[in-house]
Amino acid sequence: MSETTHERVGEQSIVHRREFDAPAFAVQRAHTTAALFAQWMGPRGSTMRIQRFDARTGGSFDYVVERGGDWRFWGSYHEVVAGRIVHTWEFQEEPGQPTLEVLEFRELADHRSELEITSTYASKAACDAMAASGLDGGMDENFDRLDEVLASLAH
Repeated sequence: MSETTHERVGEQSIVHRREFDAPAFAVQRAHTTAALFAQWMGPRGSTMRIQRFDARTGGSFDYVVERGGDWRFWGSYHEVVAGRIVHTWEFQEEPGQPTLEVLEFRELADHRSELEITSTYASKAACDAMAASGLDGGMDENFDRLDEVLASLAH
């Protein structure tokens, strides 16, 4: 399994990178297909209640991750094209502080791919808080679960 790297770039952005043992189109499909997305997003043992999931340019999403409590996330898709997703999202605990994310899905050799996510937060303070929150572990856990989903799709 790969490890996710996190690099602070500027005052308000963090770049996350992860390699997958799957082609880029499969990794992107797991981000844009509700049934697949629900299998890997959130910590182990959680379930997802999807209110809306319209992963296309101009679409939106609204879902709740449930595990000993509810965490609601919502946002808008600004661009969904092959190899790229641009969306904003908000978290129930921080309404009015949207995060802009640009996801780039890149092909590598041997049917592998790299996902690069640039997250730009509403403020330096919000970026500082995310960097200090231990996001590494949560994102790694999600992506470990994504590895498992991708492996099941390959069979």
